[in-house]
Amino acid sequence: MSHPSSFSIGIVGLGYVGLPLAKLFLEKGHTVHGIDIDANRVNSLLKRQTYLSDFSRSDVKDMFTKNSFFVSSSFESIEHVDAVLICVPTPLTENHEPDLNYVIGAIKSTLPYLQPGQLIVLESSTFPGTVDNILLPLIESEGFVVGRDVLLAYSPERIDPGSHWKLEDIPKIVGGVTSICTERARQIYESAFSNVVVVSSPRVAEMTKLLENSQRFINISFMNSLVALCEAMNINLWEVIDAAGTKPYGFMKYYPGPGIGGHCIPVDPIYLLWAAKNYEMELPFIELSQQVNDKMPEYVMEKVKRHLAKSTDGNHILIIGVTYKKNVNDIRESSAPTIIAGLLESGYKVSYHDPYVEELQIGDYQLKSTPLTARNMKNYACTVILTDHSHIPYELLVAHSPLVIDFRNATKHLKDRNNVIVL
Repeated sequence: MSHPSSFSIGIVGLGYVGLPLAKLFLEKGHTVHGIDIDANRVNSLLKRQTYLSDFSRSDVKDMFTKNSFFVSSSFESIEHVDAVLICVPTPLTENHEPDLNYVIGAIKSTLPYLQPGQLIVLESSTFPGTVDNILLPLIESEGFVVGRDVLLAYSPERIDPGSHWKLEDIPKIVGGVTSICTERARQIYESAFSNVVVVSSPRVAEMTKLLENSQRFINISFMNSLVALCEAMNINLWEVIDAAGTKPYGFMKYYPGPGIGGHCIPVDPIYLLWAAKNYEMELPFIELSQQVNDKMPEYVMEKVKRHLAKSTDGNHILIIGVTYKKNVNDIRESSAPTIIAGLLESGYKVSYHDPYVEELQIGDYQLKSTPLTARNMKNYACTVILTDHSHIPYELLVAHSPLVIDFRNATKHLKDRNNVIVL
């Protein structure tokens, strides 16, 4: 094994969580073996190309400069690492239940190469009990004793794609199956993160992540529930939120939008809801929030149809932004495809522009991002802003579109927006 000041880290899953984590450990002087079953990702990295909006080609090239970053679709390199960090997706099934197939697959693929003394850490969001009741039995079914032969812990990822936060400055939660497991996980993460927060068990760490995102889910959904009321009262909800945000204590700003997307906020609370039902308990706040969020695409479509019918001629709509949040290329759980599909089914012609998504498959429709020019803007009866990317020429949109419906308040900085309807 490596000297304690320099570790060899295996990272399974090189997506929005795993690749930034690999970059951080490399920057701190460690060796990283990146594993991903997606051959396209592996090939992109080997060609020094990027597939994440937060990563430039230069960033990828820098990861290989010290000859300490190794990438493969094979799990064989697990034999040579001190710790295996599992950063794979944990989506929902069609029945809105936890889908742990990626996690279980990663563990099963790791087991043939697992060595005594190694640490396994799950970083993927999941329900409390996953480590104790699913991962631990899987590992011990191969003859290992967790806490003696191999070590096992949970440390929830907290990455925020597209934000200003440096990964190493986001406190890292760790909870191990035994005190030895926890101490080893703390040691590994303290070699890369500024602040490691130790909790008493994997269950506490698992619950921490669900609590964080359930709070955001509930609060954003509450703001979404006020949208129609404020519209009926002729009140700008964005102005209200900003005014309330001047209170120096007790209030945190959460903003409404066309729907809550991404790999965490709309998913984690459903994991918690599912877990509660296994204990024959209810979480009505999450259930109500889910109902509100599920209705937002329909609200958006109805508002577009209503204002388009009374304000302009034509039925060609331009959608601005299809990713779940600004400045990322991630469309997971984004409401935009649902909204576009609904408008197409209603007979509208729909185009979109998104600098992070070149092509979009909507049912039988293959759409390509259209360029934004003054000439192009004249072809659309209505422009709908669903994602407020930073580098969109909003002045151009407002100047040349007959009608702009802004669901993100992205045009708030413009003085003249008489043709803009906000949310």
